[in-house]
Amino acid sequence: MAQIHPMAFVDPQAELGRDVEVGAFSYVGPGVRLGDGCRLGPHVTLLGPAVFGPRNVFYSGCVLGAAPQDLKYKGGPTRLEVGADNVFREGVTIHRGTEIDRQSGGVTRIGSHNLLMVGVHVAHDSDLADHIIVANAVHMAGHVRVEEAAVISGGVLMHHFVTVGRYAYVGGATRVVHDVPPYVKVLGYDQEVRAVNTEGLRRWRVPEESILRLKQAARLLFVRRSARAPLRTLDALRAIEADGLARDEHVQYLVQFLRRKLEFGVYGRVREHFRCDSDADRAAFYQNTPEKTAP
Repeated sequence: MAQIHPMAFVDPQAELGRDVEVGAFSYVGPGVRLGDGCRLGPHVTLLGPAVFGPRNVFYSGCVLGAAPQDLKYKGGPTRLEVGADNVFREGVTIHRGTEIDRQSGGVTRIGSHNLLMVGVHVAHDSDLADHIIVANAVHMAGHVRVEEAAVISGGVLMHHFVTVGRYAYVGGATRVVHDVPPYVKVLGYDQEVRAVNTEGLRRWRVPEESILRLKQAARLLFVRRSARAPLRTLDALRAIEADGLARDEHVQYLVQFLRRKLEFGVYGRVREHFRCDSDADRAAFYQNTPEKTAP
């Protein structure tokens, strides 16, 4: 049986699994499905259509499943889909998708085993994989993709359509405006690649041989602290493949990621290549703008 505080409200059209806890002043709306063992603290708002897997934990002030903040949204029944064993700390907000986005199919997706800390915002049509840590006050614009085991430090601002590669580390207060390569650490206003994310890779038990090869590849690809400059990206990719480094599965993934960015990236963002909205999709908002009269 679910444990629902008498001061909470659960809509009759919501579906609750076994052993769900709903705290005081929380609201679970119609079209919400909660998996077994989910725990809602006080003042949590879950709106549908939305599906949450088992054992998710929601702290005070979370609002998940609200309509997107997007001028092209037409009010349709887009969705939020969340996996299992996630922790959403205080004040996390996550919005549903938009009808027009063909990449997401109108769905914002959050994987499993993720930690989203205080004040994180995930906008419409975004896609977060598994085992991700997102620190306080990170704001993700729409259509963002974060691959598995990435770490995003506090105060990071992410442009719409960017992708953060797997095992990447984004330093605090970084401005992310183009795709972040996998396996590396980036930092600062210019989103500079500083090093391979060695400590993170070791924590996830990536073999030392792969870490060594990733470092060799990074010396060719990215700016180094020494006076020696890296090769141009295409030349570096060719050199990595010629040296056999790309036989390693992790180096191969890094090479494939960067090739996609070069071939399909718009302003350095691969997902932007596939965007399908236009000014006509936002026309209704501007048509309702009052005409300005001469003074």
